[in-house]
Amino acid sequence: MKYIGIDLGTSAVKLLLMEADGTIEKIVSKEYPLYFPHPGWSEQKPEDWYEQTMAGLQELLADTDKSKVAGISFGGQMHGLVILDEKDEVIRPALLWNDGRTYEECDYLNEVIGKETLSKYTGNIAFTGFTATKVLWVYNKEPENFARSKKVMLPKDYLAYKLTGVHCSDASDASGMLLYDVKNRCWSKEMLEICHLTEEQMGTVFESYETVGTLLPGVAKELGLPENVKVAAGAGDNAAAAVGTGTVGEGACNISLGTSGTIFITSREFKVDEYNALHSFAHADGRYHLMGCMLSAASCNKWWMEDILNTQEFAKEQAPITEEKLGENRVFFLPYLMGERSPHNDSKARGTFVGMTMDSSRTDMTQAVLEGVAFALRDSLEVARKLGISITKTRICGGGAKSALWKTMIANIMNLEVEVLEVEEGPGLGGAMLAAVACGEYESVEEAAAKIVKVKETVKPQMELVDKYEAKYQVFKQIYPALKPVYAIMS
Repeated sequence: MKYIGIDLGTSAVKLLLMEADGTIEKIVSKEYPLYFPHPGWSEQKPEDWYEQTMAGLQELLADTDKSKVAGISFGGQMHGLVILDEKDEVIRPALLWNDGRTYEECDYLNEVIGKETLSKYTGNIAFTGFTATKVLWVYNKEPENFARSKKVMLPKDYLAYKLTGVHCSDASDASGMLLYDVKNRCWSKEMLEICHLTEEQMGTVFESYETVGTLLPGVAKELGLPENVKVAAGAGDNAAAAVGTGTVGEGACNISLGTSGTIFITSREFKVDEYNALHSFAHADGRYHLMGCMLSAASCNKWWMEDILNTQEFAKEQAPITEEKLGENRVFFLPYLMGERSPHNDSKARGTFVGMTMDSSRTDMTQAVLEGVAFALRDSLEVARKLGISITKTRICGGGAKSALWKTMIANIMNLEVEVLEVEEGPGLGGAMLAAVACGEYESVEEAAAKIVKVKETVKPQMELVDKYEAKYQVFKQIYPALKPVYAIMS
């Protein structure tokens, strides 16, 4: 049988058709607009998501035996707010994960309701990107729209509703709303009350690999698919990508070097660090995970190369960073070009070079940018280690993972074996794997990951470099606390 994974991203929806053994038959991508009606605002039209998803599905299925398609599932951009009226029609454009308008609501939740209370109810504290802050923004700034709201949902869950007619979510994606009791895997009645919502307005929460329904007759007919095609709940993009990289079970780790950067650490038990520096979310395998999210990762390198050095030749710029230079750089870079989320939660932090002298070179600064991202990821890793989680290796994905130099830096700065995968298709592949589990192709997400995901290369740390970078990290971790008061008065 065949399975479809739908990766609902911020710039495009990416659709993947997978054979039962994990072989990818075809991939299709369809773009849609992103709207910025005011500075700091970021919106999309859910109708565009559905329109392009249907167009993508038709293209994806054009040359295949449609009768063999058994299941569909999702990975989707997290934290967005979609609100529907009593006729299940979209009331206003969706507020996206990177929308920054909700700073007042975020402050209200963290300072008035209180971080300890939020953590007690949900396992997390408020960030401007989280869905609960967006709900409060609509309540405060668009009361007429809030009064019409009958259903509140996340982006990928809107697609699931359009395909099946079922109002649903999954535990991993719901975890990022700040409306969900992550530990007990249910809606938080207290948080719903704080945000003026009722449980009836929320979708039924499934595990990511569970079937929410089958295709509506009209949808099945339009796509030429059997009506008994199962639709599984799917997962938030990071959890779906973790499934696609085989990051499941206990103490598994995945680092994503995309525009933003994440370190994703699995746990069989629910864990929360002392300061909520990491997100404590449910995982798509039915258990839990900790996640550190830095807002600028590969985008730091892109900014340095394209906007500052005015070059597209990334590899050429990295070529002079030879092995003898590793662990010897005296220049440091703090990669906070858009503020920072994990572990500092400081929107006022800024990108900063420290340690330049008259002999500092262009190459030194290029090296510092790459090392700075790795050091910042280690900040989050150290939080997880303090919780007693033992991590010795990590999978890696994202555009930045194409750099052999960057992988070497990460292996030695974080003292982890870095595993590179044969196939890296992130949330789309993870979604298809979840669909396969829902259809009984595999008994569990862990079994699917073990049989489908293969490692092609392992970059191992070298103890001499590990020791050199350990000394550098001890310097790096002191720079942000020293500069924090300065950042606070700069903006």
